[in-house]
Amino acid sequence: MPSIRPFRREASIPVPRLIALSTLAVALCTGGCSADGRGSRPDAWEAVYDTIGDTLVVRTVSGSVWGDTARLVPEVSIGMFDGPEEYLFGQVVSLARGPHGSIYVMDQQVPALRVYTPDGTYRATFGRQGEGPGEYKRPDGGLNVLSDGRVLLRDPANARIQVYSSEGDPLDTWRIRGNFNTSRRMIVDRRDRAYALILLDPEADVRDWTTGLVQIHPDGTPGDTLQIPDTPWEPAQIVASHESEGGGTSMSVNSVPFSPTEMAVLSPEGYFIHAISTEYAFTLLRSQGPLRIEKAFTPVQVASGERAEEEAFATRNMRYTDPSWRWNGPAIPSVKPPFRSIHPGEDGTVWVQTSQPGVKREDPGYDPTDPRALPDEWKEPVAFDVFDEEGRYLGPVTTPEGFSTYPEPIFTREWVLATVRDAYGVQTVVKFRVDGGRPDSPE
Repeated sequence: MPSIRPFRREASIPVPRLIALSTLAVALCTGGCSADGRGSRPDAWEAVYDTIGDTLVVRTVSGSVWGDTARLVPEVSIGMFDGPEEYLFGQVVSLARGPHGSIYVMDQQVPALRVYTPDGTYRATFGRQGEGPGEYKRPDGGLNVLSDGRVLLRDPANARIQVYSSEGDPLDTWRIRGNFNTSRRMIVDRRDRAYALILLDPEADVRDWTTGLVQIHPDGTPGDTLQIPDTPWEPAQIVASHESEGGGTSMSVNSVPFSPTEMAVLSPEGYFIHAISTEYAFTLLRSQGPLRIEKAFTPVQVASGERAEEEAFATRNMRYTDPSWRWNGPAIPSVKPPFRSIHPGEDGTVWVQTSQPGVKREDPGYDPTDPRALPDEWKEPVAFDVFDEEGRYLGPVTTPEGFSTYPEPIFTREWVLATVRDAYGVQTVVKFRVDGGRPDSPE
């Protein structure tokens, strides 16, 4: 199977390049402001506002609304190294949280869709492997819950979305174009419309794939297909191809490590968030007018050992496709992009995973007797910047060791649901409390 991240490519939206903020832009601070408009505390949030065409620009120049760094504190943990099978996870590919706090976990290795109470107690398993009613073959990242408690499980191998009641009874199947897997969460908007990712041109070359989002109404009827046009920007890529003896061609396409990427993600608010990570800026493509959010940042250098390790990993992966492969793309950059990914929160917040300096450490899982193994000595901590829907920078959030961005976590300003892996790869599902961020101050 080809290796590619198509959603970043398809979800590209032309956004005009903005000129520098004008001298007439309005300076603003919130929280701890004195009568003369200056922040009475040194960490008060300060930003400049500007309007260019129909786009409102909010640029954070210093400080944050919270005024300090928040951290994720575990409140509920599900999973263990040894114990009942309902608490043993092999390969969690998607997470969801129900209207009353129930936690849904799709473990592809079993496979099993399991539901837990808000305190982490196992309650039930929905469906089983197969092709019949309520069954699934190979679900991907598409899992979500409607406001009435119905559970949606995307199963492209069966070319459908399986619909369950809150008690696990199979209710319906919604047909989708199959055989295209994604790690992206299936978004459900405020009107309970689900959005399923599909290939629009499955016969095209993998490098030319475009994808779209099929809108599905709560009664299962399809709505519009959202197709996002490309911008002229081209990502830095490496490509491997190999002709098989039977005449077929296998191909792998991957981004150059630490290179900027174009990305667009759909918010539950119903608009796309678009960015090209050559700069710290992203745009909320709202119906009432675009909101461009910018932030000053300090570039993060790529350590020489970090660069060498990523090149070795990329070379090894490409040689699975073409054993004679040699580097055929741009060089790995010496500076990381300002951010790695963007995640829309369930409450309108935007969580931006920022680039961090690499940390060298030992890999307890490295097997020097395995000729294909490589020592994974460099680790980049996971950290986020959080913004609200008005463009205010709430503040940074640090995560504990082992916090994973796969499967895609679920974010709000008060809690985060994610998986954690220990040093030996054992997965647990954890609900975190966002702790340390000051409450928003009145305007």
